[in-house]
Amino acid sequence: MDTRPTPPIDVIAAAIRRERERVGLSLSELAKRAGVAKSTLSQLESGTGNPSVETLWALGVALDVPFSRLVDPRVTPMVVIRAGEGAAIPSTQGHFVGILLSACPPGARRDIYLITAEPGTARAADAHLPGSVEHVVVISGRLRTGPPDRTVDLDPGDYVMFAGDIAHRYEALAAGTAAVLVMEHV
Repeated sequence: MDTRPTPPIDVIAAAIRRERERVGLSLSELAKRAGVAKSTLSQLESGTGNPSVETLWALGVALDVPFSRLVDPRVTPMVVIRAGEGAAIPSTQGHFVGILLSACPPGARRDIYLITAEPGTARAADAHLPGSVEHVVVISGRLRTGPPDRTVDLDPGDYVMFAGDIAHRYEALAAGTAAVLVMEHV
């Protein structure tokens, strides 16, 4: 009986597809650049292949990503910072305080939105581009947001960060709810 661990093929399949789409390559082009058969790459992306270390290294080089990005499941943590809980850095020039909620990782792009919502119907959001992360700061009202199985209720000044590349929702819990939404795309 073979007791060697099997490769995490579902993680590998999703990672290869995500990274290939991120750089805009077709299956044929990635296969050519990596020196692997297109049928092998197709099987890997569909989760039916059995990748070798050499194949994954070649794909990583062709995609310009480290080997770990193809085999390690990407998990975006959920971070909540309640109003008044962040590390406040005061200015010596007037009544100004800065609180860093999230630093931008290298190579990321960010879009900033002001969102407003009223109680009634929640907004179900589909998954965005692979690697997307959402940052939300509530300005007024109350907001319930996050992945359906991990929503969090936020008050004015509260901050949350969660994976935007999975389904998520927004629901106003009070009239006049407003928030700043920062979409980060890697």
